[in-house]
Amino acid sequence: MTFVYAKCSAIERLELWDHLYYLASDMELPWLVGGDFNVLLHEDEKIGGLPVHPPEYEDFAFCVNSCGLFEQGYKGSPFTWWNGRSNAECIFKRLDRIFVNLPFENMLLTIEVEHLIRTRSDHAPLLMTCGVQTNKFIKPFRFLNFWIKHATFMDVVRQKWEADFIGDPFLMFKQKIKRVKAILSK
Repeated sequence: MTFVYAKCSAIERLELWDHLYYLASDMELPWLVGGDFNVLLHEDEKIGGLPVHPPEYEDFAFCVNSCGLFEQGYKGSPFTWWNGRSNAECIFKRLDRIFVNLPFENMLLTIEVEHLIRTRSDHAPLLMTCGVQTNKFIKPFRFLNFWIKHATFMDVVRQKWEADFIGDPFLMFKQKIKRVKAILSK
């Protein structure tokens, strides 16, 4: 398990991303990485305040993907941090999260993360439950715009988009979308 308390500065967080790359480079064991990353993963994880700068969350997303880490979805509020102010000065963000690698995910039948109610802190605590329950919630697919900059992106999409079956055009389209989604998720 790796617990994170990231710096507030985007420049200073680059050192953390480097440390995570180093740890992930030969990580074959089940691995959990969680804590306060002090950065968003998507623009929609913030309400209020100044606009989000894409390079900050793109660096984070690239780090997470390069390290082979996955989120398991969550229950509760979509935001884990609040600046404590009200009205026009109110800001909510999702800064806290838990990631796992594939060996960790395969080790347990269910992994659930819940954002609990904030008490005495500006951050919400995260509760992770692992076990043998079978009511696993579905994690949403999110397309990350920086994927299109990857050298093999179009080849991967083209390969999965090519039809190897015939039938109803709507069914073919649905199957193509599912295949592209599955390969992009990996």
